[in-house]
Amino acid sequence: MLLFRALLHLYPASWRAEYGEEMCGVFASHRRAEGGIFLWLEAIADVILGAFSVQFDLLRQDLRYAARAFGRSPGFALTAILIAAVGIGATTAAFTMVDHVLIRPLPFAHQDRLVKLYEDHPAQSSRFWPLSPANFRDWQRMNRSFETLAAYRGLQLNITGQGAPQSLEGASLTYEVLPMLGVQPQLGRCFTAEDDQDNAPATVILSHSLWTNLFGSDPSILGSKIYLYDVPYTVIGVMPKGFLFPDRAAQLWTAMRWAPRDFQDRTDYYVSVIGLVAAGFSIAQAQADMAAIAGQLAITYPKELAQTSATVIPLRDDVSAQALLMLKVLLCAALCVLLIACTNLANLLLARAMVRRRELAVRAALGAGRERLVRQMLTESLILAFAGGALGLLIAYASLPLLVRLVPVALPIAEVPAIDLRILLCTLVLTVLTGVGFGVIPALRIFGLQGTGRSNLNARSEKLRAVLVIAEIAGSLVLLVGFGLLTRALWKIQAVDPGFSPARVLTLRTSLPMPRYQNASDRERFYRKVLGEARQLPGVTNVAYISFLPMVNRGGIWPVEIEGRPQDPSKQSTVSLRFITPGFFSTMAIPMFKGRDVAQADTNSAPYVAIVSQSFVRRHFPSENPLGRRITVGNHKRIVIGVVGDVRVRGLERSSEPQVYVSWQQPDNVSTWYAPKDLVVRGASVESLGPALRRIIQEADPNQPVSDVRPLSEIVEAETASRRVQLGVLGAFGAIAFLLAAVGIHGLLSFAVSSRTQEIGVRMALGAQSGDIIRMTLREGSQLAAAGIAIGAILAYAAGRLLASLLAGVKPDDASSFAAAILLALVMTLAGSLPPALRAVRIDPTIALRAE
Repeated sequence: MLLFRALLHLYPASWRAEYGEEMCGVFASHRRAEGGIFLWLEAIADVILGAFSVQFDLLRQDLRYAARAFGRSPGFALTAILIAAVGIGATTAAFTMVDHVLIRPLPFAHQDRLVKLYEDHPAQSSRFWPLSPANFRDWQRMNRSFETLAAYRGLQLNITGQGAPQSLEGASLTYEVLPMLGVQPQLGRCFTAEDDQDNAPATVILSHSLWTNLFGSDPSILGSKIYLYDVPYTVIGVMPKGFLFPDRAAQLWTAMRWAPRDFQDRTDYYVSVIGLVAAGFSIAQAQADMAAIAGQLAITYPKELAQTSATVIPLRDDVSAQALLMLKVLLCAALCVLLIACTNLANLLLARAMVRRRELAVRAALGAGRERLVRQMLTESLILAFAGGALGLLIAYASLPLLVRLVPVALPIAEVPAIDLRILLCTLVLTVLTGVGFGVIPALRIFGLQGTGRSNLNARSEKLRAVLVIAEIAGSLVLLVGFGLLTRALWKIQAVDPGFSPARVLTLRTSLPMPRYQNASDRERFYRKVLGEARQLPGVTNVAYISFLPMVNRGGIWPVEIEGRPQDPSKQSTVSLRFITPGFFSTMAIPMFKGRDVAQADTNSAPYVAIVSQSFVRRHFPSENPLGRRITVGNHKRIVIGVVGDVRVRGLERSSEPQVYVSWQQPDNVSTWYAPKDLVVRGASVESLGPALRRIIQEADPNQPVSDVRPLSEIVEAETASRRVQLGVLGAFGAIAFLLAAVGIHGLLSFAVSSRTQEIGVRMALGAQSGDIIRMTLREGSQLAAAGIAIGAILAYAAGRLLASLLAGVKPDDASSFAAAILLALVMTLAGSLPPALRAVRIDPTIALRAE
């Protein structure tokens, strides 16, 4: 019988109390008469079906009653749904972003063993570097902790013969990359060791999007020839939809096909390396193995590799510390908003329960048990929570495209995360917890207070609600202070001088194909026509070419030696190297402090020259005239002919290596990487020059595509784009918390005024003035604000300490940020307290004294 009685708990308690013993008696008599397993199966089926029927009938009653109750107070229902939607939507969006970047597995096989490898240069401003091909080959040969090491490098290729010329992003891969990732082409095959040989025919694999958009999803594309940089490539495969590697910009992949000359310079760092840790080895063991190998190579090649080590990072974790911290801040801020929203919801439901206490007492007197009444209130709160959850899911879905700047570009994942089944389940759990936790608790609180006096009931309820409001104020203050700190950091970064003037400058890219433009004489014809005709355009004042613009590409780092000074391998200096055409500094408004610009006469047959930055002079010639001194950089000795201002090559927030600029004609043969490709044009109205510049370039070379047409100011603004998104998200959360806290104060004081109508009437009858009543009400709101501000200020300071790496030097206890947040909290208190105070002074003492 114990089992049967346990089964009866599927029925509601009220139903068991009325019919439980009778059912037990019937079952006992049947067991004595029949017994056996079939009786138990029949009894279990009857109980389950009966319990379902009873529960469904009660649910239908509760839903009908809830619909009538919400119909009588639609304002309450709509407010509760919106509050729940804001909290659930914010948290769902934040968790989706965090899950997408930090938790969700990468779409590759053995992703827990996939790692990224870097050379570690502790003495340099940027520690983690890619490898040179020579170092990669040695790492690949000497390691014992990896099943495979593979390499890749980014490419920008011109495709011709498929309509208008286009510039495409891609990557060159060693043949081991795709098998290591465990990804097979949708059509065709992967690269093989034969494809990766120096003299092998050129092969290419297309992305699904390129195959669809440029080739119309032609299934016969395999074996076709396409022209990249004027070289015919055979299409051997098409990758499946959604394959993103090394990042989401890649549209095609070629075989690496290293030549012997690629292994001659160990300081030519341009190869990115990934590895698959061997079974039985941990990532820590792989790190120790690679550090030992780097140490051996540093001994063998002290000049190039002194004090160079190796770093192994899980591929999933290859994101910047700032991006990681901001995602965590986003999630914490969203949880804070959720707690504030739920606190407000609890306040709202508690107030409604207090108003309904007479109704609950009547229903209890008519026979409704406590369990039945709590069930009804649970149903109502869950309806509100599920409605809020559905609306919150829509809010989260709509807001995700606005947060794409928070997804690190370096990760091989989609830009906009998908809301998958796991996210839906998390939203469902969040919704249920919101409904149960902040719907039933007020109901149980009311029932727990039954039997106490009305004044005690009101007082204890107001204390609970006051605690909730204090929590809201504290949470909103934390968000407001965080918003203020990040705003100050953004202003500080935007005030950083980039070293050039971005106003009224248009930029575009023309990556010249090699080997057609391998020699300077061939490039000269192109540059002369483009630069000459661009200067003739109306309003143009200056125009020039550079290898790659600052902040756009942060590479081009070379070691430098000063003639006449012994080189200490352990203190090797590096510089940022760019090839330029004459007029670059005046076009960019980079000040020239000494000497001259490069000139047309600085050809391959003339002495090699270099222009250095002020930081270069401070480091190497602090008390000397640098002009005429000889330096070795870019594998050539050069004479310093000028000194210019420093440029923030690595962006506004990172320190940059000293800069060196050399003539585009020295040496005659330059690689695709260093040949000037970025055109900069300064003028009065450059926004309208795009079509004219495209026409000039097409006339100079009909097969030359033009890409990345944008103002230079847009490039500088992109440096703070992710911060602006961070600020916008935190600001939105802060504003929501601010409004919810104001609503919470208003609700609490309004309820207090309504519950103290008689007291206020007595005070006014005894001579209290309107000002006295207003001061009394505002004093209560001020006390709540003071408690919330005190707690919030402590929490805000702790949060500021955690945000230190995002603050760009702004102190976590920044006085202006705290003062502004506290002032807003006081305004919020006034806004929430004043309406109830004004309502209090309009109470008629006569009516109040006659009221119950």
